[in-house]
Amino acid sequence: MIETRAPGKLFVAGEYAVVEPGQPAVLIAVDRCITVRLTESEGAGRIHSSEYGQAPVIWRREDDGEHIIVDERPFDYVLSAISTVEELRSGRGASPRYFDLEISSELNDADGRKFGLGSSAAVTVATIAALDEFYGLGLTLTERFKLAVLATIAISTKASGGDLAASTFGGWIRYSSPDRAALHAHREAHGVVSALSCSEWAGCSARRVTPPSSLDLLVGWTGSPASTEHLVTRVHTPNERADDTASERADDTSAESTPVGAVASPPAKTRPLVSFAAESQILVDDLVAAFDADDAEASLTTIRAVRALLRRLSVSTGSLIETEALHDLCEIAETHGAAAKPSGAGGGDCGIALAHSHTEAQTILSGWEAAGIRPLDLGAHREEGEIDEF
Repeated sequence: MIETRAPGKLFVAGEYAVVEPGQPAVLIAVDRCITVRLTESEGAGRIHSSEYGQAPVIWRREDDGEHIIVDERPFDYVLSAISTVEELRSGRGASPRYFDLEISSELNDADGRKFGLGSSAAVTVATIAALDEFYGLGLTLTERFKLAVLATIAISTKASGGDLAASTFGGWIRYSSPDRAALHAHREAHGVVSALSCSEWAGCSARRVTPPSSLDLLVGWTGSPASTEHLVTRVHTPNERADDTASERADDTSAESTPVGAVASPPAKTRPLVSFAAESQILVDDLVAAFDADDAEASLTTIRAVRALLRRLSVSTGSLIETEALHDLCEIAETHGAAAKPSGAGGGDCGIALAHSHTEAQTILSGWEAAGIRPLDLGAHREEGEIDEF
């Protein structure tokens, strides 16, 4: 049996902007994982996962032995990862084989509700790692990451790949995204083998960063799931929709028309997303510089500025990024001297805080619990090997 594990992730800065090619973000791989166990089989393969219910997904090969057939199941990230590796395996001349996968997750609560820690990315990365070992492909970590990106954008080109980088490389990283639409088009035209080394990876990068040693990372879960793809799509809708929302807001000044704690902002047409992306890049670079200098105060100041930028984006696009629960999470942390913000797309899921001391952290965690926010006992997952040039 082959067993592989891949960690979940949290965004620290750069959300939304990172979906634009070349835009940076800071992420942390967390020390909770998805585990994939692979055993060889004959005649058919089976995928066991709670995501599929009690019965496994059964897959077979067409007569040529190369193409995967799955009956009555949607095309998902696990199957996309399998198809992507199988195409590479075929291109490298390795013989096809059947296998079963058993998938388990630490990224959900006891009732199966997801914490918003990037389970789709983690299962993609873990599946590719298991198949790499099974077929003896000898992939580097960077090649595994690239395969994970190719498998993910076969389903959605909106995915930045930041979660895949965190799940692959571990630790804290600064990441910038490639042009996924161009990558997807290249794969469609030339195949996976060519796509692994094509020029469309330009602008993609990852490097390790280390936060100030005097700061503790705190994570709180609001209990409300959020759809990252839905929120990203809404924020990146053409300005006509944002302008309509801004006009509606101008006619309705009730509390319900503006996200909790949001700051008044000009209509979206005067704050285009290109401006947001430029501001986000400056703040990500500021945060990385503060980390590199082990400067705790500069790190906290930058986290607060990232939160303010997301709140302005929320207003200008009419999207609820900082929910009431996330607002409470941030304000409780701020009251006790920490800096906090939603993590990822917002709209629910998790918020993070950087706190000065263990005592300060415990006070914040108690405050979160009193407000109905569940603290998650998370730390950084260990770093996994070297990050090669892209």
